[in-house]
Amino acid sequence: MHFTKAQIDALEKHTRTHLINSLSGFKSANLIGTQDLLGNTNLSIVSSVIHLGANPPLVAMIIRPHSVPRHTFENILQTGIYTINQVNKSIYKQAHQTSARYDKDESEFDATGLTPEYLNDFAAPFVQESRLKYSVKFVENQHLAINGTELVIGEIMDVYVDKAALQSDGFLDLQAIETVAVTGLDSYHTSNKLMRLPYAKKP
Repeated sequence: MHFTKAQIDALEKHTRTHLINSLSGFKSANLIGTQDLLGNTNLSIVSSVIHLGANPPLVAMIIRPHSVPRHTFENILQTGIYTINQVNKSIYKQAHQTSARYDKDESEFDATGLTPEYLNDFAAPFVQESRLKYSVKFVENQHLAINGTELVIGEIMDVYVDKAALQSDGFLDLQAIETVAVTGLDSYHTSNKLMRLPYAKKP
């Protein structure tokens, strides 16, 4: 089946959104934990976390346009810190529920039954039920004028991972800790690893 640009533009809004959001394939499902200066906690699911570099260890994510209150983005700008918590099979339904629009004084932790956890004196909350999580220090954001989104870049400070996932060479076996992936906006998947391949060299 072929969709032209004109046909894509003519699609009903939700149909177009599902189609375009599905094109990039399997994405990581992450819960972003933040807290404002008054102690109000926030938790939001984000599927746009990407690796930027290993030295220094940097990650980025896309935050949707700030045309409505974006508590996650506002808290990051206010405090300069946040946590990234991978979603696993045991909590994906609760993680998905964090995408609902809660008021600023309503904590998604309370609303979904997930447990805030504070580690190593880091002031942003982790998700206790997550089996791979890390603290992040905000470095910079870049406003993308083309669609009004924000590219948020942070440096990884501390990593907490279930030792079942950690292999001797530092590789993380995400399947071992039942990490889930997401496609589109609402379809969650477990993985089935084929194999690890050796470093590719020219014959």
